[in-house]
Amino acid sequence: MKNYSYIGISLVVLVFGIWAVPKIIDKVSAPDMAEIGTVPSFSFTNQDGKIITNQDYEGKVYVAEFFFTTCPTICPKMNENMIKIQDEFYGNPNFGIASFSINPEYDTPEVLKAYAEKYGVAIPNWHMLTGDREAIYELANKGFNLYAAENKEIEGNFEHSGYFALVDQEGVIRSRYDDYGNPIAFYNGLDKKDLEKLKEDIKNLL
Repeated sequence: MKNYSYIGISLVVLVFGIWAVPKIIDKVSAPDMAEIGTVPSFSFTNQDGKIITNQDYEGKVYVAEFFFTTCPTICPKMNENMIKIQDEFYGNPNFGIASFSINPEYDTPEVLKAYAEKYGVAIPNWHMLTGDREAIYELANKGFNLYAAENKEIEGNFEHSGYFALVDQEGVIRSRYDDYGNPIAFYNGLDKKDLEKLKEDIKNLL
């Protein structure tokens, strides 16, 4: 009987080792990530007319962007790429996206709903958000350090960063380091290579 017990224990240890070692290796090989800053509290209305706050993202890894629905330049490409991010993590309840409109007077929940349907927003944790203009610009420029401004002299009348911010479960903005040891801070929402880096880093945080 003792021999059978030893064999049973050995099999359990072996199975655990086969399961655990790859996970340990993944953790060891995962790149260190910088902490850029903490996202301040916010409260806005999403495309379904529901109030969404930063607390709705607690415990989730999410990607944030600033855009507007009538943007004639970079926003369409940014959101096409954001759809690719959505599809990569489709079905994962611990992942989300926050898209803040910098033209909230025009981008009502109804407008955002139509825009979301047009682009194929398909996960419940992707919120397209509108609300108080001053609060949105404060969040963009000081909370995330992602530039946003109104400019009547350019096409579309607004200008903003084309970068995505990656936020962890604790509400901290995170990023990988570059080859020189400096945090990249954000991910270019128009760049294919940065998109792949973002996917990798989301997986590391999840």
